[in-house]
Amino acid sequence: MEDSTRLPGWSYEEPDTLDGIRTAADPAPAAASGSVTGSDRYADRVHAAWLGRIAGCNLGKPVEYGDHWTVEHIRDYLTLAGAYPLTDYFPVLDPMPEGFEFRDCWPETTRGGIAGSARDDDIDYPILALHLLETHGRALRPEHVAEAWTTLFPVLQIFTAERAAYINLVNGLRVPRVARFRNPYREWIGAQIRGDVFGYVNPGDPWAAAELAHRDASLSHTGNGVYGEMWAAALVASAFTASDAAGAVEASLGVVPPRSRLHEALSHVVRMHAEGATWESALAAVRAGYGHYSWVHTVNNAAAVTAALLWSGDDFTSAVGKVVMSGWDTDSNGATVGSVAGILAGTAALPPHLIEPLHDRTRSALFGFDNSVISDLADRTVRFARAG
Repeated sequence: MEDSTRLPGWSYEEPDTLDGIRTAADPAPAAASGSVTGSDRYADRVHAAWLGRIAGCNLGKPVEYGDHWTVEHIRDYLTLAGAYPLTDYFPVLDPMPEGFEFRDCWPETTRGGIAGSARDDDIDYPILALHLLETHGRALRPEHVAEAWTTLFPVLQIFTAERAAYINLVNGLRVPRVARFRNPYREWIGAQIRGDVFGYVNPGDPWAAAELAHRDASLSHTGNGVYGEMWAAALVASAFTASDAAGAVEASLGVVPPRSRLHEALSHVVRMHAEGATWESALAAVRAGYGHYSWVHTVNNAAAVTAALLWSGDDFTSAVGKVVMSGWDTDSNGATVGSVAGILAGTAALPPHLIEPLHDRTRSALFGFDNSVISDLADRTVRFARAG
């Protein structure tokens, strides 16, 4: 299987190396990072991004099981609860209607039960990315990421491609074989959830963000799995200088190889938005076109993220609500959308009913980082970016 080739007629071109991706993708535009990081607005947007990511993650956690919590199932539950469309944390019906079952984290991630952020890998990875940058700077390499995982991360708190890579590391494999050996998850969403901080520290420079993301992603992923993290980092970086979500999405596409499956899916969503489709019809088309992927794959979830951002009217609550109602990997997608929508909104426009229950604190499985203070994470991010 490792040595197998594509079937005849395969029309996609999906390089793995950074040079190959750069050659296939659009030329890098002029960077704006230096003029952005010195402003007070930048510091506020970074703080909003951390808050938005963590709130969006918690919003989606109770229904993070795509095989059970489909679009229809989520809508049915919210309708029964009088909470459709989703604009707040999930309410808990007592008794729970037959056929509906929240994830076991529900007591700490549903309305009225949140007192600080719950622990989640969608939060652990950004905390770790910040630590990696503070430790290794812009010389970060996949080997540094490997060392941090095996030192700071309990293996049972990481999943799919990351766990496969972790086991390979423990068994003595080295980059680049770590990502490929017995790793059927290497194009799933695990890398995509790790890219935001690389965007935070490269505002207005999607390619610089994407390059750092590639170094992180290539430890555990290949192909569209790597593109997913590069795209997410570029999307976040672009949000700092874009006038709206559509501008950020357009800029982020420049780092994705144009003949890849990820680019095809994202471009499909962009076209539907330009043609005036409704969000409901676009979501139906996304699910019809890309629903054959695992509910934790990169391609389908990135398409759902893009749709939520484009159809949100640049409103934070609408964006995170739409992406969670889209099903699939609800907490990961809520986190990514929350990050981007937070940057576009700024702290003053974040909804208090989603932010205040976090109490400026998040749990973490990372050794030494539990009960991290969210505002401190934001301050450290800004310090790193301004230090160059």
